[in-house]
Amino acid sequence: MSELLMEPSLKAELMSTSRITDIKTDEVREMVLYIDEPSFRYREGQSIAVLVPGKDEFGNSDHKRRYSIVKGIQHPSKEGTELTILVRRCFYIDDFNGERYPGRASNYLCDAKVGDAISITGPYKSPFTIPGDKNANILMIGTGTGIAPFRSFIEHIYKQKGGWDGQVRLFYGAKTGLDLLYMNDENNDLANYYHEETFHAFNALTNRPLSGEEKALENSLKNNLQEAWDLIQQANTYVFISGLEKVAPSLDKVMIEAAGSEEAWKALKQKIKAGNRWSKLLYN
Repeated sequence: MSELLMEPSLKAELMSTSRITDIKTDEVREMVLYIDEPSFRYREGQSIAVLVPGKDEFGNSDHKRRYSIVKGIQHPSKEGTELTILVRRCFYIDDFNGERYPGRASNYLCDAKVGDAISITGPYKSPFTIPGDKNANILMIGTGTGIAPFRSFIEHIYKQKGGWDGQVRLFYGAKTGLDLLYMNDENNDLANYYHEETFHAFNALTNRPLSGEEKALENSLKNNLQEAWDLIQQANTYVFISGLEKVAPSLDKVMIEAAGSEEAWKALKQKIKAGNRWSKLLYN
C-alpha cells in the first residue's frame, strides 16, 4: 500500500475558481476550498497537499502536491473552514525525450469545476514563523505563487495582531506586468496595507522576454539595494524566502555584490541562520 493511501485525507469542496492572470500570460487561479470538518484547524503560513487520483502517462499514481494557504475563514456559524490557494498551471519538458507534459496537480486543479470534491491532506507545518517580538523586522523575498504565504503573513500581522512596529518589506519579481496579479492586487488585499507606516512592497519585472521570474527578483533587489542591504544587516531582521528554487541563487548574486565579496555574504548569512532568522520554502 502506498504512503499516500495510508495518510489520512479529507474531502474539500471547490467553492470557486477564478483566473487572476490575463489570457496572454501563464494561467494562475485563485481557488477557494471548503473543508466540512470541525477538527480541521490551520495557522498562517501552513500548507495543504492535494491528492491527484489516477495514473499518469508513466504509470505513476497517488500523486501529491503541496500548496500554501493564502488565507482562510473559520466560520463561527459553520463547522467547516474555507481555504484559498493559488495554483499556476504548469508544464515540464522531459529531459530524456524532449516531450512536453502537463503538471499533474496544477492541471488537475485548474481544470476542476465548482462543486467538485478534492482530496487533501494536512495542514502541514510551515518553515515560516512570525517573530514573537513586534519590533522585529520582516524581510520577505519571493516570486510567482510563492507570494501566497507572504500574503497570509501580512494579513495576520496587520489585521489580527493589530499592527507591527518593526519594518516589513516585500521584494517580489514577475515576468510581465500581468504576472503581478500573483499578488492579487486585483482584489486589493495587499493594497489594503499600503497605508501602514511599516509596510512597503518592491515589485519589478524582467527586461528580457525569455528571462524568468528570478531575473525580475534580481531587478527588484538591485533597484532597492540599499533598502534591502540595510535591513538584512540588522540583528533583529528575519528573512523569509519563497518561490522557485532559482530564487536562492538570485538573492545570493545580489547580496554578494552588496557585501563586497562572496565570503562576506556567506558569513552574514550564516550569522542570520545561526540566530534562527532565516527560513525558506522553495519548489521546482
